Amino acid sequence: MKDWIDVQLVGLLQQDARQSIAELARKLKMSGPSVSERLKRLEEHGTIRGYTPELDWPQWGYTLQAIVRLRPLPGQLKTLEARLVATPQFTECDKVTGEDCYIARLLLRDIGQLDEILDGFAELATTATSIVKASPVLRRLPPLLP
Repeated sequence: MKDWIDVQLVGLLQQDARQSIAELARKLKMSGPSVSERLKRLEEHGTIRGYTPELDWPQWGYTLQAIVRLRPLPGQLKTLEARLVATPQFTECDKVTGEDCYIARLLLRDIGQLDEILDGFAELATTATSIVKASPVLRRLPPLLP
């Protein structure tokens, strides 16, 4: 069962996952072995699934982001999902309820790439695309305890 210390530990890791156990222990006012054990438990239970760098996409050449809503054509649901998984420019995808079956985030080097990528989906789905102007709320943790 997760407690307030776990919440604080996860919050510290969210700020900087590269902190040493000693630094985390100091901030939590705990011993290094205690923090290490908690971290190990959270990882073993799958509560913490990994540590990922946060990238500045324009520095990697991706100047645009698009949100793409996809509605599969009859009989194309599984093929569409496989194509989404196989297209690395789609960095996130959610299967949702409602008129569209998928909502995906697409990273683009330039606007010309949009048609290049989406043309490969024309026989599988109808699409509706919105270009992201800004992201006022970046991926963040929700409240972890009631």
